[in-house]
Amino acid sequence: MLTIGGLGFLLACVFGSYIVSGGSLEPLIEAMPFELLTIGGAALGTFVMSNSMHDVKHTLAGFGKIMKGAAFKKADYVDLLSLLFLLVRLASTKGNMALEPHIEKPDESSAFQKYPKILANHHASSIICDYLRMVGMNADDPNQIEDVLARELKKTLHEELHSSHALQTMADALPALGIVAAVLGVIKTMAHIDQPPAVLGQMIGGALVGTFLGVLLAYGMAGPFAARLKGVVEEESKYYEVIRAVLVAHLHGNAPQVSVETGRKMAPNQHMPTFQELEEAVQSAQI
Repeated sequence: MLTIGGLGFLLACVFGSYIVSGGSLEPLIEAMPFELLTIGGAALGTFVMSNSMHDVKHTLAGFGKIMKGAAFKKADYVDLLSLLFLLVRLASTKGNMALEPHIEKPDESSAFQKYPKILANHHASSIICDYLRMVGMNADDPNQIEDVLARELKKTLHEELHSSHALQTMADALPALGIVAAVLGVIKTMAHIDQPPAVLGQMIGGALVGTFLGVLLAYGMAGPFAARLKGVVEEESKYYEVIRAVLVAHLHGNAPQVSVETGRKMAPNQHMPTFQELEEAVQSAQI
């Protein structure tokens, strides 16, 4: 909602100041559909040309993140840390083999079933199960696990950020595409050079609308959308960093409480539960 509010405020300021200063909306209204078709169509065409179908769909899905923000809030971090506490405590007290029923069939696990949102998050549940499974296969070198997991998370973050980069690339191109639309308008004007000055002035004004729209769409919409999407993706990546921190701390031989406290510190500050909140959550967590 904040993104929509900011966009509305931007448009109100741009067009409101234009109207208040005595500008007429008639030239804008007449030229805007054709200029938008030129600029928008060209931008969409270059976007499709420079991305795969998977990336196009991924970018379109990213607009949901732009509007809604990060998917994970404080309650989600509390649930994640509570689940990880249950699993590492079970491994610490009963051995890694005790984890097998939970990580082989998480849908049937009493631990995962307590946190259905984590179970529904295929990426999070896969990371937890895959790396605990590796530990059960005697791949228990904490440095090795940390390195492999860090590289996987870096790869995932890079792929998730592609949508933001694609939008930013389009934002960088929009001013130039606006100039293309303006030049076409000037060419059309020059073809009617024998017309009265009033007609030529209207046609030149229509051509300049292309430059205006290109700059507005680039720096007022596409650029901020790209920056917002990048921020959301980077914030969501902290959720998976919590998993990495807890598992690595556990492999270093720390107590379950210490391991989840290490993970708590990786949560974004605005969503990080307090020590007392996490303590209450893990004390009530039972399987």
